[in-house]
Amino acid sequence: MPGTVYLVGAGPGDPELLTLRAARLIGSARLIVHDGLVDPAILAMARPEAELISVAKQRSRHSMKQEAINALLVSEALAGRDVVRLKGGDPFIFGRGGEEMEACREAGVPCQIVPGISAAIGGGASAGLPLTHRDHASIVSFVAGQCKGLSDQNWAGLAGAGRTLVIYMGLATAQDIAEKLMADGLSPATPVAVIEKATRPDQRVLRSLLADLGQMVDRHRVKSPALIVVGDVASLAQALDCLPHHHLEAIGAIHS
Repeated sequence: MPGTVYLVGAGPGDPELLTLRAARLIGSARLIVHDGLVDPAILAMARPEAELISVAKQRSRHSMKQEAINALLVSEALAGRDVVRLKGGDPFIFGRGGEEMEACREAGVPCQIVPGISAAIGGGASAGLPLTHRDHASIVSFVAGQCKGLSDQNWAGLAGAGRTLVIYMGLATAQDIAEKLMADGLSPATPVAVIEKATRPDQRVLRSLLADLGQMVDRHRVKSPALIVVGDVASLAQALDCLPHHHLEAIGAIHS
């Protein structure tokens, strides 16, 4: 009999934000295959004899390609082992959980999904930034800042009045993202917030305007994992205002 693959969302970082089921599976697992975004404090919840295999991914440098991860999960399960596949955030939001689920199903391996608090939901909450707000936004969109290249993505209508745009994996292309949105007609004075290492002890929340997004990321040396939030709700974040006052006045004058 094959084992079961559990695709488990580890949430945005804080171990206390794990679901009860996720915590139970981590604590009882004999084999955990985990992403690099999973906080060490969560991995420390594993039993001492558990085998932990890292399949960490970074921009342009993957320790294991997705096809190899799929094959690893399937081969271990077919050998009769239960596998806890631990993923940052939620498995089905930019976690490639759908691909891993399909690989398991095609091989006849049982697969169960354990949802987690997504990075956007956890990050917004930890920053005091409501993704929806009756006075500011009734629509939320999630996009990937480096998925298939920005030129292949159509973001028309995703940002603007009454809308919140949350960008995953957008640090390296922050300047391009700002230019893309402004070219689509979004005001350079649109509020933005960057949430670095959301929910963790070293979390930082930076707030500025769209025209300053790329410079702010560089200026403050923002590191991954980080989210970019674009829209009026970004102005509500409990954050450091990072745009120099004279620059704020200049942008305001242009668009007044």
